[in-house]
Amino acid sequence: MPELLATTYQQLFATSAWELVAVVLAIAYLLLALRENSLCWYCALASTAIYTVLFWDVSLLMESGLNVYYMVMAVYGWHQWRRVGSRDEAKNNIKIHSWPWRYHCLAWGLIVVCSVISGALLSSNTSAVLPYLDSLTTWGSVLTTWMVARKVLENWLYWILIDGLSIILYLDRGLYLTSLLFVAYVIIVVFGYFSWRKTMPLKKSAEIKHVIV
Repeated sequence: MPELLATTYQQLFATSAWELVAVVLAIAYLLLALRENSLCWYCALASTAIYTVLFWDVSLLMESGLNVYYMVMAVYGWHQWRRVGSRDEAKNNIKIHSWPWRYHCLAWGLIVVCSVISGALLSSNTSAVLPYLDSLTTWGSVLTTWMVARKVLENWLYWILIDGLSIILYLDRGLYLTSLLFVAYVIIVVFGYFSWRKTMPLKKSAEIKHVIV
């Protein structure tokens, strides 16, 4: 155990400055998203730009491509969260809402199918490591990031599974600081879920009161 701790410390100490910056920005993104603060998307844009390069350098090709998608979604998410209608701001702003079970079944069905296909292609045609796990976390993240932008409550539950699997992926590639980041993510997203769920009835009550007045 002491040898393992010593090795881990040395590897963390050798972490690149860019990975450290990406981790700090990623944590800021999640904490701001939890509070429904649109500034989270600025942090997301910067963090994912750095991770695009980092993941490519360690042959996590799907994760690298995923972060390009994250950059696009950072712009989309910022636009969605800041959107204001010309007549009725309350009507046009996105509200936290929940999906019915059939949406979740369809979502995970698509994630699994896409993961199997891309995993097979990566395994046969590239040097990607852990192609199926890489694909699963990537496609799951693609959908879940869109859910965040649309303020779907269950996005936090999706992240628990995706982030947990990502820890395995990053440990295998020696990205130890990023692995610790995702351990923190798993903890934070639990709070995120309950925070968003708590605000749902408050938002609905406020809307009803507004209509009555």
